[in-house]
Amino acid sequence: MGIKIVCQNKKAFHDYHIDTKFEAGMVLSGPEVKSLRAGKANLKDGYVQVDDRGELRMYNVHISQYSYATHNPNEPMRARKLLMHKREIKKLIGKLQEKGLALIPLKIYFTDSGKAKVELGLARGKKQYDKRATIKQRDSDRELQRVMRRNSYE
Repeated sequence: MGIKIVCQNKKAFHDYHIDTKFEAGMVLSGPEVKSLRAGKANLKDGYVQVDDRGELRMYNVHISQYSYATHNPNEPMRARKLLMHKREIKKLIGKLQEKGLALIPLKIYFTDSGKAKVELGLARGKKQYDKRATIKQRDSDRELQRVMRRNSYE
């Protein structure tokens, strides 16, 4: 059956070079899980930081309020704790000490067992000319696919 993707951060692939990907669990309330199942989340400006207690926190990720929740409505932009093994967090802290690296959420999804997970990317920012080169490469690949598809029908 696979995973059910709730949302993806497409802007991240435009703005960053993604070096390594990690998977983390999220601490969520009941209405937040329902809202995620409805696909109401936005990762656009999200980022992850290590707090003073050595825990990962995800900021600027918008999970909309669940409309049918009668009590305890969630704050859409609250900082959410992420769950990873301690040794993985220590490895990440070591890598984040490097200049220019950031930890950003790439996608939120549900596993087969029904658990909400977030895929994190260790990212390095792109310069403006890198972004233009990426767009140029994507356009040329798209044109090549178009030509190949047209030639296969003839």
